[in-house]
Amino acid sequence: MTSFPTLRGAVCVAALFAAGTAQADVTAEQVWADWQANMSTYGDETIATGSEVREGDTLTISNIVLTMNDEFSTVTATMGDLILTELGDGTVAIQPPASYPIRIVGEEDINMTMTVNQSGLEMIASGTPDALNYAITADQYGIGISDIIENGEKLNGNFRLIANDVSGTYTSRPGDVREVDYNLVAASIDVLADMAATELPGDYFTLSGRVEGFSATATVAMPDGEDVTPEAIFARGFGFNGGYAYTSSAYLFDVKAEGEQTSGTARTGAGTLSADLSADRVSYDSNITDMNVAVQGTEVPFPIEVAMAEYGFGIDMPLAPSDEASDFGLRLNMTDLAVNDAIWMMADPSGALPHDPATLLIDLSGQARLLLDLMNTEQAMEMGEVGMPAELTALTLNDLSLKIGGAELAAKGDFTFDNTDLATFDGFPRPTGKVTANLRGANALIDDLVEIGIVSADQAMMGRMMMGMFATPVGDDELTSTLEVKGSGSVIANGQQIR
Repeated sequence: MTSFPTLRGAVCVAALFAAGTAQADVTAEQVWADWQANMSTYGDETIATGSEVREGDTLTISNIVLTMNDEFSTVTATMGDLILTELGDGTVAIQPPASYPIRIVGEEDINMTMTVNQSGLEMIASGTPDALNYAITADQYGIGISDIIENGEKLNGNFRLIANDVSGTYTSRPGDVREVDYNLVAASIDVLADMAATELPGDYFTLSGRVEGFSATATVAMPDGEDVTPEAIFARGFGFNGGYAYTSSAYLFDVKAEGEQTSGTARTGAGTLSADLSADRVSYDSNITDMNVAVQGTEVPFPIEVAMAEYGFGIDMPLAPSDEASDFGLRLNMTDLAVNDAIWMMADPSGALPHDPATLLIDLSGQARLLLDLMNTEQAMEMGEVGMPAELTALTLNDLSLKIGGAELAAKGDFTFDNTDLATFDGFPRPTGKVTANLRGANALIDDLVEIGIVSADQAMMGRMMMGMFATPVGDDELTSTLEVKGSGSVIANGQQIR
């Protein structure tokens, strides 16, 4: 397989030509030196050139070839000529080739060619050697993958990613840890994947799509050095903070495998993703609105349609051990999940259940002291062998909301944990706190489930008995319950001690 460091290096080489603020005094030689330093950031590499010729205000570097190696693969970018022209105002115009190939040769007899294509590209460098700024515009910037060969056999397929009407800025600050800021905008991004099976003629996979109103911004700290494994670069100061956003997306796909065909569409409204990553902690948050997926095929008995008003997932957690507890959080949002009536008919042919969209919201936060370094490969692999990898000190249920089948559950709670007492709750740190829940429509839902045969009458009776023991009626088919754990270890449910 092609390794993460080398493939990342290939993509970064391509990104150099899409680097995109401008001002102060800089020479062509200084710009070329910055490019070489940027390319040298990605590990064990060599940069070969045919010649470097200065004629007047123009520096031409010919026949640039960048080669990167690791134990898994070799990447060779044949970049051609780079022309740097000083404009007389302290800025430098950069003219890279309109197209160039990147060859990736991996283990297990897999190799492929990635081609960078760009049209209408204008790039201006400015600033100082300590903070070089680039401004870029392009009609199109694209990356394609073709000539995929596995075990000596060429696969019939290609992949293209094309950004349209691109503009942006890119700032490079050298040092033992090179800092890079970028801000890129594209009016749209087109995606195409087309693969045909060689062993099974007639089988294929196609995907086409477009993302509208794309923007991305980030700050990256990349340490110098040949070892670009995640563990090594994080130890030397690697960091990333950034994300992207788009206004809408739409995709078509068609798959035929072993004679069976499946096709469909997927559409979304606006979406965002943000991430913050360092050796000490990771934070990730994503959100998509107005999701719609439709699938049909020879193996699908009826068309499947799924829609969701909003989907979101987020996590924030420490990665390194510490003497003090650190904050963590987890968020999941699935709002107004709906399926078509054909799916409902499978579970509810009589239409007894309300077919309202379902919603699930989970919002957790707390504090914990990590006991292992998750960026250390050996310690991370030992995580399952050492018991609890962290000491939990506090947990807050900010929100738990579930709406389904006409019933609604809402809960909130807050607990602290005593890690010096692992005896009271059989190896688990002793909690202190309470959680309060409110449940509406549960009896009506149980009746409906009995009617369609999912729940038996005996199971329904048992469920109602349990609700009667641990919950208090507060309205028409509405229950409330408070579960409290005392510092002594006793557990109280609605004022009744159950432990």
